[in-house]
Amino acid sequence: MTSSPSSGFPVLVVHGGGGPATVAPLVAHLAARHRVLAPTIPGFDGTTRRDAIRSVDDVAAAFLDLLAEEGLERVAVVGSSVGGWVASAMAVQDAGRVGQVGRVGRVVLIDAVGVDVPDEPIRDVAGLDPRSLAPFSWHDPDRFLASLPAPTPESLQRFQGNQAALHALAGDPYMHDPGLLERLSTVRVPVLGIWGASDRVTTPAYGRAMTAAFPGSRFEAVAEAGHLPHLEQPERVLALLDAFLAEG
Repeated sequence: MTSSPSSGFPVLVVHGGGGPATVAPLVAHLAARHRVLAPTIPGFDGTTRRDAIRSVDDVAAAFLDLLAEEGLERVAVVGSSVGGWVASAMAVQDAGRVGQVGRVGRVVLIDAVGVDVPDEPIRDVAGLDPRSLAPFSWHDPDRFLASLPAPTPESLQRFQGNQAALHALAGDPYMHDPGLLERLSTVRVPVLGIWGASDRVTTPAYGRAMTAAFPGSRFEAVAEAGHLPHLEQPERVLALLDAFLAEG
């Protein structure tokens, strides 16, 4: 887990299926102004996943416990891809803790998964390597592929381990909780959905539907970006994120 020394507004950043490296630029940017926690989802990057962590809901509960252990309240939770599912589940669980301190103060979903949207299925990318996944994940896959380093035994092992952890937590049913979309209506904190306009894993239409399920929400599409808009269009995404957090 990464924690910045800053004493500012607390932010929890949750990575997606690509692992912690995919949100490292977000963490670095936010740490300049905020206290940032960036825990690794158990099982990713060689971390241990204990038997009690069997689902995304279990991860969400563990991260809420982390916020309680740190004595943090009204935390902004920023989640990318499956991290957005974790963030959504945290907000729902937090809303259901009647009489307890609110740990989640606002939520940012970046091309999240986690819900079932009719006519907008989540693309099944299980088993695809980064090169095969690129056409669905990036607005400009050629640019991504040109910058992709040659695989090493270590990077291949990490990728395979992350895929195994992702499958164990979110593989059945694939990348969603059938009842989560309805439960999002219980969340009473501000929510921002940021989506790459070229995302072909979870489409902008999927993102609009998921974001709209939260009562206090708004949606922003980012042009010329795919499933990881904070990597393809960092300036635009960070400007949206900073403005949202500045609202207090």
